Amino acid sequence: MPEKHLFEYAVLRVVPRVEREEFLNVGVILYCSSRGFLQARFEVPEARLRAFAGETLDLDELAERLRSFERICGGRKEGGPIGQLPVASRFRWLTATRSTIVQTSPVHPGLCHDPADTLNHLYSQLVG
Repeated sequence: MPEKHLFEYAVLRVVPRVEREEFLNVGVILYCSSRGFLQARFEVPEARLRAFAGETLDLDELAERLRSFERICGGRKEGGPIGQLPVASRFRWLTATRSTIVQTSPVHPGLCHDPADTLNHLYSQLVG
């Protein structure tokens, strides 16, 4: 039987007006220490976001903020100083509580055989 690995994940949320605490799930970030896996998957559903947030939401800026999650997960120089941190530190930084347009849910644990498959499953379940 294949070995199961502990993983942690959080949902990426767009919060157009932080004072209202309303959000739309747009992605998932998953970290699996034993596999050295840290990856984010997201989409910018323009029609849903416009219906939810109105015309004042800058979708280009939002997409850039979400792409920064990908760059930091990748751990390369493109991820800036945070992208150079160890994998666990990057995940903790990305999932830290913040009051901005892109926020994460609380972190949730689980067990998986394949973190990439689990990321795709969680994405389709929580975002798609």
